[in-house]
Amino acid sequence: MNRSGNPTTLAHARRRASLDKRQRTLTALAALEHDGTRITFTAVARAAGVSTWLTYSPGIREHIEAARKRQHTPAAPGRPGEPPTAPAALRMELDLARQEIRQLRTDRDRLSTAVRHQLGQQLDTVTAGNLTARVDELTQSNQQLTDQLRQATAENTTLQQRLTAAEADLTAARTSLRRMIRTENMTR
Repeated sequence: MNRSGNPTTLAHARRRASLDKRQRTLTALAALEHDGTRITFTAVARAAGVSTWLTYSPGIREHIEAARKRQHTPAAPGRPGEPPTAPAALRMELDLARQEIRQLRTDRDRLSTAVRHQLGQQLDTVTAGNLTARVDELTQSNQQLTDQLRQATAENTTLQQRLTAAEADLTAARTSLRRMIRTENMTR
């Protein structure tokens, strides 16, 4: 039952669609019989644009079987029990097969393109998420390295100052030592 609609209306629409399909099937059957095309359940279904299942359903099956009996002529020599196939019927079958192949190729190409687009979108989504995480990770790493550089620079400056002070003290100590040595040497 349809929650948002009237079930009676839906049933009438379904009945109308069914009657329309049945009428198209009978019309296609008459056209095939008139053209002299070999009548099969599949050929009738293709010509009417309906499912093969419908051609086997009661009310349609009897018409197709009757048309096949009317079409049946004495067998051609060398092929017992099989009605002769008209060139027009073969052409019709070939055209139907070609149309179906074209449609299948079109459907295949359309579906293949849709799958490619969907896969591309999935890859873009996954990649974008990974890239965002990677950018955040690199930004954090960059900040840590910047802090470490700042700290190392400050330590380097402090060590440079201490080195300069130590060199000055060393120079002063050497000078003082020389004076002491001279003074010691002079007193002896």
